[in-house]
Amino acid sequence: MTESLAARTTNCVLPEDQRFDRVAISFHWISLALVVAQLSSAWLIDLVTREQGTVLLAFHRSLGIVIWFVTAGRFVWRTRCARLPRFPDSMPKLQQTLAKLNEHGLYALLLFQPVTGVADALFLGRPFQLLIWQVPALLPRDKAMADFLFEMHHIGAYALLLLIGVHALAALFHRFILKDQVLQRMLPSSAAARSANVLSGQMEPRPTTSSAGLTRGSPRWPGQARP
Repeated sequence: MTESLAARTTNCVLPEDQRFDRVAISFHWISLALVVAQLSSAWLIDLVTREQGTVLLAFHRSLGIVIWFVTAGRFVWRTRCARLPRFPDSMPKLQQTLAKLNEHGLYALLLFQPVTGVADALFLGRPFQLLIWQVPALLPRDKAMADFLFEMHHIGAYALLLLIGVHALAALFHRFILKDQVLQRMLPSSAAARSANVLSGQMEPRPTTSSAGLTRGSPRWPGQARP
């Protein structure tokens, strides 16, 4: 029974050639963590004191630069080296197209947002902290341009939230409604294996009691005496 269960579970785990490669998977989840931290810092700026807000704004700008380089590296890896598994044959062409558009939009916004953020800081015409450097006032103050860039940055943040929400809901839809293996393609190996176990609906058999009063199927620890 145990061997049969293990064999069925193994069959539910996607083979490596049907999953994204490990570098692409790492880029994905690192990007997610960075974006969550970035959005959280933006939300907290208006809730703290002025001094704390200055520190958070410097952190927000610096993290934006990190996100830009991570996204650029991820894009280069995807276009040159990554293993890109095919969509399931059961997935309609329109849905595949929408998924690709969503992904391209996420890449564009993750590259666009840091640019508008730093450009806004430059057009304010004063020094600002960026990573370990103090950037001097490189441009004269242009309030109209700074306000425009700030508004673009603001709109871009909401657009990014929208695309992330659609992306996450689509993944959950595939996982819990369609019950296919689209989500597993981007999960780390251990998480993908656990997901496959749940997706297959396979559970260990419940213990049953034999006519002799002994429990069948219950675990026995090494060295445990027989009943």
